[in-house]
Amino acid sequence: MNPANELGPFLKSRRSRITPQAAGLHPHGRRRVPGLRREEVADLAGVSDVYYTRLEQGRARNPSDAVLDALARALRLDPTERAHLHDLAHRAPGARFSGVPTSAEPADEEQDVPVRDGLGRLLSAVGAVPAYVLSPAMDVLDANGLARALLGEPIGRVPGRLNLARHVFLDDAARRLYPRWADVARQTIGFLRFSAGRRPADRPLAARIAELSAHSAEFRHRWAAQEVQQKTHGTKSFRHPVVGGFDLAFETLALPGDDGASLVVFTAPDTRASDALRLLGSWSAPSPAPAAGDTRHAPGSLPGHVHAHLAVRIGDEFARQVDGHGVEFAGEPEG
Repeated sequence: MNPANELGPFLKSRRSRITPQAAGLHPHGRRRVPGLRREEVADLAGVSDVYYTRLEQGRARNPSDAVLDALARALRLDPTERAHLHDLAHRAPGARFSGVPTSAEPADEEQDVPVRDGLGRLLSAVGAVPAYVLSPAMDVLDANGLARALLGEPIGRVPGRLNLARHVFLDDAARRLYPRWADVARQTIGFLRFSAGRRPADRPLAARIAELSAHSAEFRHRWAAQEVQQKTHGTKSFRHPVVGGFDLAFETLALPGDDGASLVVFTAPDTRASDALRLLGSWSAPSPAPAAGDTRHAPGSLPGHVHAHLAVRIGDEFARQVDGHGVEFAGEPEG
């Protein structure tokens, strides 16, 4: 594959997924290729067969925005795919596209990227919900305590900087933490590919893609599908080793002044998730030393009313998992 031409493979992958019927065409005879033929895409977009062929082959430079928009309509691209198409077509001549990994390319040393004091204070201020700052290469640049409790332990077993893409594909714990692992993997690939198209000269991003390609066959297989996504919002399922299973909604906010970084904030969409986050926060918070002679909540056991509350609201298995951690629910009557 020519590293200078990622536009061609992307166009080819998009036309292969559209049937002639979906494009409003009435094919005749036997077809040897999946999806649309080159000439059919050219006709739908209003360009010549020769020109479109040259685009796929990387021999046509600097297509106009009008041509790209016409191709996006012909190929039924969503807004993220359309933006990616423009990114690929308009990157600077000679720029190395970080989305073409090579197994021989070593990963850069982890860089200590500083996070502005204001962002750090913001993370602390939203401490009731998990939140973290994410780089284009999916490095977690900073996180509040609840986010670390939610994600930090399983990621911490992988050497190097806390990186969500590395966690998903190189840490077996991710398949236990995410019950819908395939969805998380697809979103991760889509985010990395979109970032790579937008930031072709980003060396940490290129190094991360190269590392994952070298060490994960699953990553290589999914990367070849040319999927792109922006993780702007959605829902993610968790099966936490301490607080059990629940779903969280997330919103991703771009930070234009922070070199492509974004702020990811999770919220609880239902009572089960709210209870899980409160318990996770209590479990992960430092425990104050008990006063002399105070045996109300001895370490290693939960008060009876708390255990009953957990059993009803979250499940017996959930309660058994947290029993022994000395978790205290403030404001509930004893007995």
